[in-house]
Amino acid sequence: MKRLTAVFFVAISIFTTNIHAQEPVVQEGEFGIGVGAGHYFGDLNTRAKLNRPKIAAGIFFRKNFGNYIAARIVANYAQLGYSDIYNTHNEFMLTRNLSFNTNVWELSLRGDFNFFRFLPGDPEFNFTPYVSLGVGVFSYDPYAYLQGQKYFLRPLGTEGQGSSLYPDRKPYSSMAICFPIGVGIKYAFNERFNIGLEITHRFTTTDYLDDVSKTYVDPAVFPPLPDGSPSPGLLLSDRSYELGTPIGIKGRQRGVETNKDQFITAMIYFSFNLQSYKCPSAN
Repeated sequence: MKRLTAVFFVAISIFTTNIHAQEPVVQEGEFGIGVGAGHYFGDLNTRAKLNRPKIAAGIFFRKNFGNYIAARIVANYAQLGYSDIYNTHNEFMLTRNLSFNTNVWELSLRGDFNFFRFLPGDPEFNFTPYVSLGVGVFSYDPYAYLQGQKYFLRPLGTEGQGSSLYPDRKPYSSMAICFPIGVGIKYAFNERFNIGLEITHRFTTTDYLDDVSKTYVDPAVFPPLPDGSPSPGLLLSDRSYELGTPIGIKGRQRGVETNKDQFITAMIYFSFNLQSYKCPSAN
């Protein structure tokens, strides 16, 4: 498999080098900026509904290797969030009554492949669809509101993280790995400027983007406040009491830990081309 992969990349390199050498105008790369929307999929959105989009934006630098292959560095920001109030199809999830929001900051490295030859400034080659694949890292920190006050959920250990009663449940990291897979189209207005649309889905290595993964825990994990009132950790770990009888029995499933969380962005972007020119060689 490793040999086959090596042969593939060598062939691609030779192919793109030959094309690169034949072009009088070489598109070296692009700087771009985009804006659009992001959406989350996970334990609170198991049906992959697209009913709560939030703002997303990003910048990128793309280095081209000919008119078909490129490598890209991307920095993105996205607001994500969801609530069980949208899960009217599932009585348990609706009664669970959990919600979250988070800000995601992502840095990724991607490879792009144009389906058509892309040569800005040439009317015959000013448009192409493309695909993108890469790996990235992102930060997140889910939070929720309780009685009008904002609480970050990770420090509260809503599923017993960090408690001596659950020594196997360690606090989850605020950073995770993602694997972006995208499709897009782009159009060159002229030699210098492009417009594009890109939709990118991320598979991630975390199940805590929404702070929901395993089971409800023993209420003893959350000692009361000095005045005897329930702690925010207890009130935010099981919010079913807001709708009636609490369902957060110790050991009852709260989420599905085998399914990692995911998110998607759709952005319109504008980019500026960096080009060089080659003098035709004499015969």
